[in-house]
Amino acid sequence: MHFMTALADAWRQHDSLLCVGLDPDPARFPAHLKGRPDAIFEFCAGIVDATADLACCFKPQIAYFAAQRAEAQLEALIDHIHDRHPTVPVILDAKRGDIGSTAEQYAIEAFERYRADAITLSPYMGRDSVEPYFAYPDKGVILLCRTSNAGGSDLQFLNVAGGAGEERLFERVARLVAEEWNASGNCALVVGATFPTEIARVRELTGDMPLLVPGIGAQGGDIEATVKAGRSAAGTGLMISSSRAILYASQGEDYAEAARRAALATRDAINAHRQG
Repeated sequence: MHFMTALADAWRQHDSLLCVGLDPDPARFPAHLKGRPDAIFEFCAGIVDATADLACCFKPQIAYFAAQRAEAQLEALIDHIHDRHPTVPVILDAKRGDIGSTAEQYAIEAFERYRADAITLSPYMGRDSVEPYFAYPDKGVILLCRTSNAGGSDLQFLNVAGGAGEERLFERVARLVAEEWNASGNCALVVGATFPTEIARVRELTGDMPLLVPGIGAQGGDIEATVKAGRSAAGTGLMISSSRAILYASQGEDYAEAARRAALATRDAINAHRQG
């Protein structure tokens, strides 16, 4: 199924714009999982099973797996999601960006090895560094635009228009993706919840293109401001990501149940502002 179709179905079927981020840190695992060789898989699978009906997508961050030599557990986790929760698409949060020949290998890694439904990428090296991912037209290509970290302004807020005009780099990225790179209708953009004014600007530039929005929860982004700035005319258009606030709602044996409660509260808080 096309990533965008799966995402739209999940928005509707689960009544949710919540993306559950999977950033497993073994130091924060419940005691009963620590030291197990499959601890990362078991922890994440517990979160997934507890929250799947509340989420529009899952977003495993590849560095948290690779740093622990747990790539095989990441493969198993994505297989588990596809097998047990096939209505919830998986975004591999990798933020790749490299020359075309290397990008081809990264695309194989994401879409053939891991079987992700979408991947996050950096657009910094231009279209030819993104082109290999477009060879998989049913997969989502999610490009960094206005990121949630404070340092993103070092580059993303620079005026790139020249002369008397004014266009900031993140606006140029939004326009390029919406107007030139989205021939297969499979592109989305990353815009941080910590910058609602910029979310609104990106929405203005891109129409109903989906936006992946990190930065609520532990990073302090405001849910109401995020939803009002980024929702589409249909009250969807967003994948609002929360990771740590859900994953580590409890560090006891009830961690999955606590994660469900946190996810439910977050989904409902988001839904309170979807229409208006």
